[in-house]
Order: sequence, then C-alpha cells, then structure tokens
Amino acid sequence: MKKIVLTLSIAFALACCSNDDGSTTPEAMYFPAVSGDSWETKTPAELGWNESQIQSLLDFLQLKHSKSFMILVNGKIVMEHYFNGHTSASPWYWASAGKTLTSTAVGIAQQQGLLDINDPVSDYLGQGWTDLTPTQESQITIKHLLTMTSGLDDAANGDCTDPECLVYLAPAGTRWAYDNVYVILQQVVASASGQTWDAYFDANIKNKIGMTGLWSQMDELSVYFSTTRSMARFGLLALNDGKWQNEQVIPQSYLNAATHPSQNINKSYGYLWWINGESSYHLPQSQLEFPGSVIPSGPTDMFMALGKNDQKIYVIPSRKMVVVRMGDAADESNWALSGFDEDLWVKINAVIE
Repeated sequence: MKKIVLTLSIAFALACCSNDDGSTTPEAMYFPAVSGDSWETKTPAELGWNESQIQSLLDFLQLKHSKSFMILVNGKIVMEHYFNGHTSASPWYWASAGKTLTSTAVGIAQQQGLLDINDPVSDYLGQGWTDLTPTQESQITIKHLLTMTSGLDDAANGDCTDPECLVYLAPAGTRWAYDNVYVILQQVVASASGQTWDAYFDANIKNKIGMTGLWSQMDELSVYFSTTRSMARFGLLALNDGKWQNEQVIPQSYLNAATHPSQNINKSYGYLWWINGESSYHLPQSQLEFPGSVIPSGPTDMFMALGKNDQKIYVIPSRKMVVVRMGDAADESNWALSGFDEDLWVKINAVIE
C-alpha cells in the first residue's frame, strides 16, 4: 500500500511540474539583458516540434513578402529568420501594431497618478481639440479613445487629427470604428506628464526593457520603427503580465483589462489590442459584425498587436509564446487584419503541434 501511495505521489509531483514542452522541471521566464543584444535560444527539437514543417513555413513567409519572423517560448528564441535583404539590425515600421505601445503608456501614466482613463480628453488638452460642440466633446473620455468608441467620424478624419478634421458622428461609446484618432492619446500623456511623448515613452517603456527604435512621422501619424528583436521584447513584456524580470513595468490589472473585451460592440477589441477566441468581431473600416474568432486557427487565448500591411505581434499565454512578423503586405494592402493571419497560423500549427 505504501508503495502505491509513493508511486502516485511521485506521478502527481511530476505532473504538477510538467512544462508545455513535456519536460518536468519548471522553467523560469527568460529575459535578455537590457543592454546588449545577446539572447538565449532553444531549438525546435527540444520542444518536440515538427521540424519537417519548418521549411514550408519559411518558404511561405518569404513568398508573402516577409522581412522577419521570430518565435519566443519562455522568453528564449526558438526561431529567428530574415528575408529579402532584411537583417537583425534593420529597423521597420510597426504601423498600428504600435497602438499597443500608446495604450501601454496610458496605463503606466494612470498608475503614476498622472491621469484617469475615465476622464474627458478635454481635461488634458483643453476645449477645442475637436470640431464638436463643448457638450459633445466633453463626453469623449480617454477610455473611448482606447476602445475606438469616440463617436468621431472615422471616414472624415483619415490620418488627420487637427480639430477641424475631428467631427461628430455618434454619441461617444455607442459606435466602434477603427480610427487613427487614438494618436491623440500621445498628446494626453505628454500633457499629463509635462514631458514630450518621446521622452515619456523612452523613460517608462523603451529603456526599461532594452528596446531600440524611435517615433517618426508617417502619413501624418507618429509611428514606431524598430528592429524585430525590439518588437519581440515588447511582446515578451506583455506575455509576462507586464513584468520585466523583477520590475512591474505595466500595471498588471490594466494590461489584463487592455487584453480582454473592452466594450460590447466589437468583442474582439481591448485597449488598442486585438483579442482572439471571442464570439464575434468587427473588421477595420467596417460596421459589420462577423461571427466567430478573429483567427479561427489561432490559439483562443491569444491577444495581438496588429498593424497595416501585416505587422504582427501574437502573444499566447497558454504556450508561453510570442510570435513576431514584420514585412510588406502579404497580399493586398490592409489596415491590420487580413487573410494572412489565418494562413500563417495554419503553417505555424503544423510546426508546433
């Protein structure tokens, strides 16, 4: 009897300590040093992946105009590939995947007591930041900009955020529309902190996790450019609940809210993050609701930073995984989501499952 109990105890202990890769020793999350470019690796074979499918994935990525592709597991690099003349030192634009950087800065500023996301935007920018009446404008909160529910006319403003471009269409909170007016949040953070946007971002995000890169004007918007590894660093920060090594960079409760449904109109959208595995979604530039998950073949717990022409950060907590893709549009030019997301996950699944 004692022998049976001992055997069961050992089996239970091993099961409790089992990792996703089948090993029985718990593996702590790895973080590359803040300075320098060294980064520990792990092989697909160590994870038990289907190595025979890797070349098919890489061929697909090259065919689809990719410049780089990375997979991290537990923080370590498992795949890192560059295409079409791109290198590990080459910067590329995040496009709207960088919206998540802006969302993150807002959450940090709130934690610091500099702002409250339920406050009207006009509390920080003053009256007249839009072309709305004072009453209409006062109804738009920071949270409305974070959730794409400002009620401003997205078709009228395009990439313009001058007051005359920001016109009324619907009451704040009643309509979801993918809109670049979110960039106003950078002005809010700058005003609340008394710093330039760049200085605040560098001190509170970039320098804390060892990112490189800079903000630059592109199509009238402030867009982030960086290397692929810097993009992966940010994905790793999000994967680890906003904590980098021993420092809580992003408030955990805020990041949790940011990566879960933020309103009832588009259930697949948080605070400038896309969310997989929900019951319905809206596409950018559309008021139609579609049933099902954004990426049916993708993990149901995945949340995503998605940018124009297929800039991607996929964060998958259940697999302790981050996937990054940079490049030109895989097929046709797109705003953030495209058929490439589904096709790519079919290829990834063939490798990792």
